[in-house]
Amino acid sequence: MYTVIVILILIVCVLLAAVVLVQNSKGGGLAANFSAPNQIMGVRKTTETVEKITWWLVAILLVLSLSAAAFIPRGNDDTSLTTGVGVDAAKSVNAAPQAQPAVPQATDAATEE
Repeated sequence: MYTVIVILILIVCVLLAAVVLVQNSKGGGLAANFSAPNQIMGVRKTTETVEKITWWLVAILLVLSLSAAAFIPRGNDDTSLTTGVGVDAAKSVNAAPQAQPAVPQATDAATEE
């Protein structure tokens, strides 16, 4: 679920960046292309629509971000990497070391003669 939410957040971020780039605070942008009086949507309608889309995307991004924080994997389930490793590591650390075979000391036969 967390992965799906993160993917949705990335999609909304790309859309939000595109919508913000379409806008122009000085009156240009997408609204400048619709300045003819015979258009269905006038300049004012276009800027209002783009502004509403921006606010909707911001709200969706906020909700997705909060829900992603709620669904962060905590590591206490069986799919966690640390679940099996911790038990096996504790067993291997607490196990008694195996006795090493005695290595005979090498004597130099040449020095004894």
